[in-house]
Amino acid sequence: MNLLVNSSGHARITISDQKQNFSAKIYATEATARLGQLMMEDLVKMHNEIRQFYGPEESTCPEWMKWDEVELLPSAIREILWGRDGDLCGWMPLYSVADVKGCMQNVQSLKYAEEACYNGTLLIRAFSSGLDIGTCNWSISSPKQRIAYLSSSIFASATAQKFDYNPLRGSDVILFSDSTVCDALDKLENEDDGFNPAIKKLQSSDDDKESYTEFLQNKDKFAEELEKLAFLCSCSLDSVKAGGSVLIPIARLGVLLQLLECITLSLQSSDLKVPIYIISSVAEELVAFLNVIPEWLCKQRQDKFYSGQPLFAFMDLLNEKRLFLFPVLHSPELLSIWHEPCIVICPHWSLRIGPAVHLLQHWCGDKNSLLVMEEGFNANLAFLPFKSMEIKVLQCSFLSGMNFRKAEFLLKLLKPKYVLFPEKLKQGKSFVNQSFSVIYYLENETVKVPKLKDSSELDIGIDLACQLGYTKLEKEEMSIARLKGELLVEQGKNVLFSGKEYAGSSETRPLLYLGGVNLENFLTTLQSMGINATVEEAMTTDGSDKTSLVHILGPKKALIEVTAARTIVSTDDEYLSALISKAICNILNIV
Repeated sequence: MNLLVNSSGHARITISDQKQNFSAKIYATEATARLGQLMMEDLVKMHNEIRQFYGPEESTCPEWMKWDEVELLPSAIREILWGRDGDLCGWMPLYSVADVKGCMQNVQSLKYAEEACYNGTLLIRAFSSGLDIGTCNWSISSPKQRIAYLSSSIFASATAQKFDYNPLRGSDVILFSDSTVCDALDKLENEDDGFNPAIKKLQSSDDDKESYTEFLQNKDKFAEELEKLAFLCSCSLDSVKAGGSVLIPIARLGVLLQLLECITLSLQSSDLKVPIYIISSVAEELVAFLNVIPEWLCKQRQDKFYSGQPLFAFMDLLNEKRLFLFPVLHSPELLSIWHEPCIVICPHWSLRIGPAVHLLQHWCGDKNSLLVMEEGFNANLAFLPFKSMEIKVLQCSFLSGMNFRKAEFLLKLLKPKYVLFPEKLKQGKSFVNQSFSVIYYLENETVKVPKLKDSSELDIGIDLACQLGYTKLEKEEMSIARLKGELLVEQGKNVLFSGKEYAGSSETRPLLYLGGVNLENFLTTLQSMGINATVEEAMTTDGSDKTSLVHILGPKKALIEVTAARTIVSTDDEYLSALISKAICNILNIV
């Protein structure tokens, strides 16, 4: 079973799906599934465009893989290219449109908080992580425990539904995979929490849910994000005013929507008449899709949706013919209305494929133009193919998860029994002195989690429950009943239905007896039957347990061995054997 938390996971799943032995069930939110499909289709079309103009159309290995010069390369580089065994390492042909469609047929998409049952045993539901539209955390319930998969999450967003962590409360196990927490540890090492009154107060509080919630919902980081976007917007407009153009090859949909919203509002409040072009083969489908997934949008967008207002301000620019959507850069319609300076949003963030490559080649020598990029990759390496880089570059980081402190107090609020952390969280400050146990995991390694429950709950059908006859066990303070039915596991629960054989049978079932033999009661019962007996304490033949030997002295002889687990009657007289059995049954509970 594969659970996708964001749209980028589709690329890995599609590659895995090409393998013949891949048969896992794939679950994703409705929004993630569609956005992932659009992303992959766009990538395939960009790749086909490159092959059409610069390479062969047939599906063969690139020429550089066949070069004899590869043998002359240093061994380290040769190993990267070919793998240790010379089997081309991890190189694979890019998937095709048919591969994408085939993969999507194996994906079961779920609406917000919709319940799905896997193999009758696991109930899974997806809840917003707040990071982007459609990104989620997963709740997995089984008959014996609840597991939560906690991915990169943020507590406030201007586009996506907020982080919904309440359904994760009370989970027995949390699989924690927010990489932002790991990246923030080094920064935290240099901070002194003793000078932070809010943190100090929270650390001294004991299960103060209101304080924890207030701290988690603090929007300081969100305000910083908005300030950052406003700065990018200001720099973009300054470049346009100076006669330059702006290129934005950012991949994250939520960031793009916020930046486009900010630019739109700034243009509407100014006299600038600069055109904005969104160039992508899936641009129109993407904008249209935003109008059919209100449950994955923030409350502000939902209110606009249900009141009939445009979800985003840039919709007005579309109607005013100031924002244009085109599938390809060489579109005749685009070339006929192209005007500079302009603002262009297009793929691909790698600067190796898509319209961004051609536009950066066009503007890289213009010192008035601006390139806006997201942090997370080597910019110097990305710029190597582009000579005379005079263009201004803004490389920014955006919220991609929670910080260490918020993660710490979130886990206090969720109260799991076990939390699984990435191995790299072992270094430096970590989650110590917590109410939960910590287990660290490595990629591609199996982790064993201790069993939390020895028993499971059982749902009994009404028709079967009505036929039960209970026997009360006074010492154990419980009641017990015999039943016969068909045990099924469905919708994550153990369910017992009335079996066909039992439902149609009128035969009386043989009695069953429950309990241990109390020697005092046993001797009294034997005496009332006129049987004299004595008791001898001994050990079992193997010496592993204590046993009581009851000797019947007359009129016939018998030996009864009584242990905690069993009672053995030894006699050659059938009548005496029947009396002893009756005496034993009289002191046991009948079920």
